[in-house]
Amino acid sequence: MTRLTRVITGANRERPLPEVDMSTRLANVTFPGPVMTASGCAGYGRELDQFFDITTIGAIVTKSIMVNPRSGRPTPRMAETPSGMLNSIGLQGPGIDQFIERDLAWLEKRGARVVVSIAGSATAEYVKLAQRLRHAPAVSAIEVNISCPNVEERGLVFACDPSASATVVEGVRRNVGSGVPVFAKLSPDVTDIVSIARACVDAGADGLSMINTMLGVVIDTETMRPHLGGVTGGLSGPAIRPVAVRAVWQVHAAMPEVPLIGMGGIKSGQDALEFLAAGASAVQVGTVIFNDPVAPARISSELQRLLADRGFGSCAEVVGAAHQTGQPSEVEAPTASASAGGVENTGGAAG
Repeated sequence: MTRLTRVITGANRERPLPEVDMSTRLANVTFPGPVMTASGCAGYGRELDQFFDITTIGAIVTKSIMVNPRSGRPTPRMAETPSGMLNSIGLQGPGIDQFIERDLAWLEKRGARVVVSIAGSATAEYVKLAQRLRHAPAVSAIEVNISCPNVEERGLVFACDPSASATVVEGVRRNVGSGVPVFAKLSPDVTDIVSIARACVDAGADGLSMINTMLGVVIDTETMRPHLGGVTGGLSGPAIRPVAVRAVWQVHAAMPEVPLIGMGGIKSGQDALEFLAAGASAVQVGTVIFNDPVAPARISSELQRLLADRGFGSCAEVVGAAHQTGQPSEVEAPTASASAGGVENTGGAAG
């Protein structure tokens, strides 16, 4: 049993948190708390560590890493939108070798739990990343960001096709040690997210992360041109939260035994509780970090108090609570075809 007792309150005096077992089990790994960072919104953890102790939350989910260094998309890369933001970073990063040598080594020394997000433009790239991480002791889990264009299939996004998603997941699972769980990160820009989820699990995914950002465009009405240098970008923030909760609800209803990590517009402990009740065993906090860098710690404390207030003795007790008898058993899937354009969704809120 793990009880988190530290709370970040800024200038206010710290108050003891109620006795609630906040541990959560994802496949074969137990995390001390359900709140993690979302890929792409906190770099590799160093930036946040100056604001709160990153070892007190469930895990740091790294920015999506690729095989080779990558400069990303042209500027401008971000645009504010009502209740969120649009980003088109383009998976900028140092490449796997420098990541392992510098960032992963620092996280291990710091004592943080690490979920490494990986991304690629071909199945072989995902496989190579898995092989490089296979013997890295600091890795608690791997999150496979499949919301990237598959260059082998004329730019089709892996996460928009069950077969392509399964191929990537199978390649990663085969090349990662059995003790490291693999989570596939799903895109909401699909007609039937359950079919993608099932394909990933059948291919060897130990769990699922959902959802990635939603494809969007912002037009600058002064220039009458797309605002983002890359034209399209990933929408994140509170605007997408109901979509994310719906996705978690549907997949948990279809596969209640599969561990889920929910994300999308989480700003408070109440938001996190909503995802847990829908069926997520853990949550990731992303866009809110940009204006509130202590948000992961704050949300964790708020969630713990909410669980105690509602009579829950552990985080695990609330997972899937909204599916209990007497609640609606189904949520109607969207009927309109979703775009599967070539945006490189950059994780959680940004990957």
